[in-house]
Amino acid sequence: MTSLPRPLLAVAGAVLSLALLSGCSTAADGSTDAGRATPALADVTPVASPKAWEGPSSVAAPASPVEAITEPAQALPDTVTDAQGTAVTVSDTSRILALDIYGSLSRIVFELGFGEQVVGRDVSSGFAEIADRPLVTQNGHDLNAEAILALAPTVIVTDTSLGPWDTILQLRDTGVPVVVVDSHRSLAGTGELIGQVAAGLGVPERGDQLAARTGAEIDAAVAAIAAVAPADPAERLRIVFLYVRGQAGVYYLFGQGSGADDLVTALGGIDVSAEIGWNGMRPLTDEGLVAAAPDLVLVMTGGLESVDGVDGLLEAVPALQQTPAGQHRRVVDMPDSQILSFGPDSARVLEALAVGLYAPDAAR
Repeated sequence: MTSLPRPLLAVAGAVLSLALLSGCSTAADGSTDAGRATPALADVTPVASPKAWEGPSSVAAPASPVEAITEPAQALPDTVTDAQGTAVTVSDTSRILALDIYGSLSRIVFELGFGEQVVGRDVSSGFAEIADRPLVTQNGHDLNAEAILALAPTVIVTDTSLGPWDTILQLRDTGVPVVVVDSHRSLAGTGELIGQVAAGLGVPERGDQLAARTGAEIDAAVAAIAAVAPADPAERLRIVFLYVRGQAGVYYLFGQGSGADDLVTALGGIDVSAEIGWNGMRPLTDEGLVAAAPDLVLVMTGGLESVDGVDGLLEAVPALQQTPAGQHRRVVDMPDSQILSFGPDSARVLEALAVGLYAPDAAR
């Protein structure tokens, strides 16, 4: 998949920052949307006609314990050229911060065997093993330089999805090695992202193992979904991903190159953004939505809550009422921190979404 141009990535990062800033639901133990796990795809029975189903579904990927890879041994010092072309030398990983808007980098670091060395977390890192680490973001996803420096990190792994960027520059000026990885997320790029993190921590071979394991899990999930998705192309769900933040009056349609298109394809749906030539993450238009004629809309849970549910979404976006999705109220939501994370939990995210699509009576 082609990466978004950097200017568009910057806009997309700002958009997603707003989404997660105001919409991510975090439990007292640090986990997101605790207790909402969706049944396994293997344990549900698909409905006869997904297109004919009436009503919304709410899903969440089940919690899964970290399965750390601890061999072979780490090799330090390690000098890497990061995603921005900066040469970074890492000589100490005793105190690690892994920060991004998706929560995927911290999970990767734990899976690579460095969980005990992680000293803080971002608000999107919702898995149980990191819940007791202090937050180093404020107002949602603003990096807090004072909180970060107070933890005396010996290395920071991050991307361009968090800000302000001056904070990263400030941290570099203090001498903390900062490894910047690619902020673009997709299923196809998950292995490469894992490899970038692993290289920065001096464990490229562990990265290869984790990438292979994650890739195999994604492949298995895609195959399981294909087995329950309609075989007849005419019966396949036409799907769009809407980014909604009602308080700010922000409504986007995520198209080709946004990661949402990758998700729709893996779910056995028809990515209608490709049909209408909708590229990247752009403000929603009535014409674009009506032309897309979706059968089903994917949204972040926080976004749906921001417009007071499906009724509020239909009122805020009247054009949706002219589509099959609106007429059937077919909206599937998933927690903000999960739906576009594209990390080690990708397979579980896919399967939970598939339950919402093909066995909605088993979803919440």
